[in-house]
Amino acid sequence: MGVFSKSCEYAMRAVFYIARSTHEGRKVGIKEIAENIKSPEPFLAKILQKLSKEGIVFSIKGPNGGFYLTEENLQRPIADIVISMDGQEILTGCALGLDYCSENNPCPLHNEFKSIRNNLNKMLINTSIGQFNEELIKGDLRLFKE
Repeated sequence: MGVFSKSCEYAMRAVFYIARSTHEGRKVGIKEIAENIKSPEPFLAKILQKLSKEGIVFSIKGPNGGFYLTEENLQRPIADIVISMDGQEILTGCALGLDYCSENNPCPLHNEFKSIRNNLNKMLINTSIGQFNEELIKGDLRLFKE
């Protein structure tokens, strides 16, 4: 099980797949994305609709259509994907989901989780979709099992 919701995991995989396809100079359809990121197509359709509404991905209908990213999209931080799917809670929330947890009223995991959450925030905010995509293209990172 990951840190993020299943929706968020699929959203990140989809955006990175679309970024790679955009780099190759092509728009990509939902069926191809779903097959390659191992997502149920109807579930992915809802995710992509949300990402489109947030302006994280774009799409064009028609025979030469599909999903794509612009240079502006590539500059956006990965945090934008996470926030659009899971909200701010992952960046600010309690590890146990307790609404009273704070610096003044910490839960048992508060102090340990705070440093983990801060590191996660730093990575999500400081890493752009494009930077992550460059690592994938170079082969330094993997999105798919080889």
